[in-house]
Amino acid sequence: MSAVRPQVLVIDDEPQIHRFLAPALNAAGYEPRRADSGQEGLRAIALWSPDAVVLDLGLPDMDGKDVLTRAREFYPGPIIVLSARDREAEKITALDLGANDYVEKPFGVGELLARIRAGLRQGALTPIVGGVVTAGDMVIDLDRRIVARAGERVKLRPKEYEVLAYLARNAGKVLGHVDLLKAIWGAGHADDVQYLRVVVGQLRHKLEADPAQPVMLVTEPGIGYRLVV
Repeated sequence: MSAVRPQVLVIDDEPQIHRFLAPALNAAGYEPRRADSGQEGLRAIALWSPDAVVLDLGLPDMDGKDVLTRAREFYPGPIIVLSARDREAEKITALDLGANDYVEKPFGVGELLARIRAGLRQGALTPIVGGVVTAGDMVIDLDRRIVARAGERVKLRPKEYEVLAYLARNAGKVLGHVDLLKAIWGAGHADDVQYLRVVVGQLRHKLEADPAQPVMLVTEPGIGYRLVV
């Protein structure tokens, strides 16, 4: 069985950029994905949860900085900004908004691949590793793997705890369906959204006062879930 290749999503409206980058990414061992507009790019990030994103700032439907800002609400992976804008202020703004790196057009493919590799090594956001996370009357002790609600310990199945702990380590952030499925079940189950829905439903019945109207384990429509703290 062949190894799963890291996915790199390129969000750019220039066809020649895709024609140029797709074979280069393939040759470097990546699986290229394509989006031609900001809205399409945001949907693609939520759907595929790629391992890295290359984002052009000059998009036809919205400013790339707005795409960057919205993507950072739910996507934790590396984002490399690609643009013909060479002003220093643009670079600083993009980095402040959450970009990992900045490459100017025209660029060499070797340089861009090096920036992607660096981004994959570094990651974009550092999750909580241990400690205690509190959400409403629920307490999650990540070090001791203990979950309590209103002072009473709650018994969770292994997958229930893994999903909750992953949300807790990224508390307050929106996590995409694919990101959660890859993290808990592995890359081979990236499309098995029903697995995730069942487990989240079980968690809500055990942890929410009203499972039908959750206030801690909330759904972000079309994207994924967030643990509200």
